[in-house]
Amino acid sequence: MSEPLLVRAARGESVERLPVWFMRQAGRFLPEYREVRSKHSFLEMCATPELALEVSLQPLRRFELDGSIIFSDIMTPLLACGVEMDFAPGPVIAKPIRTMADVQALEIPDEGHIGVPTVQAIRMLRQAVDPKVAVIGFAGAPLTLAAYLVEGRGGKDFSALRAFLYAEPEAAHLLFNKLAVLTGRYLRAQVAAGAQMVQLFDSWAGILSADTYRTFALPAVKKVWSMLESTHVSKVFFAQASAHLLPLVTSTEACVFGFDWRLSIDEVRAQVGPNMVLQGNLDPAMLRAPEPVLRAATRAMLKQTRGGPHIVNVGHGLQPETPIDSLHVVIDEVRSHVFF
Repeated sequence: MSEPLLVRAARGESVERLPVWFMRQAGRFLPEYREVRSKHSFLEMCATPELALEVSLQPLRRFELDGSIIFSDIMTPLLACGVEMDFAPGPVIAKPIRTMADVQALEIPDEGHIGVPTVQAIRMLRQAVDPKVAVIGFAGAPLTLAAYLVEGRGGKDFSALRAFLYAEPEAAHLLFNKLAVLTGRYLRAQVAAGAQMVQLFDSWAGILSADTYRTFALPAVKKVWSMLESTHVSKVFFAQASAHLLPLVTSTEACVFGFDWRLSIDEVRAQVGPNMVLQGNLDPAMLRAPEPVLRAATRAMLKQTRGGPHIVNVGHGLQPETPIDSLHVVIDEVRSHVFF
């Protein structure tokens, strides 16, 4: 049996049509998700394989998608390190990391003890989905995990993290290295459980200058990918707000580079050449536009994909206000698109 279309496309193989999936396709815009969420806390849903499986399957029952991403959160592997957190609604860290002693106290578990419920849910998902649908695992990039660990919660510019990098560079390097090991082990466990593609989310890549990103974040990303070399899994690196980082974030050994709506596909293609697989990049807010506007925007995006191999996605996660019919519109345009 041939591999899923999404996996083949991620390797840059010639495929019969463009694959499509959506970040946060299993989430708050679906009424069936909200029904589950009304009965369980977010952490409980992440920690219960059966609930994570149900939420992961929900979008496949409504839409013709080429990938099923496991329902979880980028912060969940940190629970295995003893990090105390809550979600209100974003992650809130009980004891933020601010010193070398804090970093040294952060224990990184063995591979079999990281994100166990998520790994179990991936194994169940692989058994539940059609073989034509790729199972997608994911993790947060070391920079993005560090941003929450040091800041203590979400923010616009994560000034506490940036100050930490400048004031405590030795501790920062150690923290990034530990988080790279944690992430690499976590993703390896996901691949062993059945994930055929994994995405590394650097949601806060854009908060750093190019020099600072090169010094701290980039080596950690490359370490994560090096830990997956023996798995031969398809690797996606998503870096948000990364226009000023383009030469760096496209040099990480990922199979696929994902980016947001701030950059056009043509701009990225001009930088990376015709062979790198790209993923994105419809503005999630566009899915709240009137249907004619959404169709025109989707067609314009698809026209730009003719410059090289591409996976259709939004430029960040689907928003809670996303109309369900809008996904049908985008999928219809993708499925009817002739890209040869």
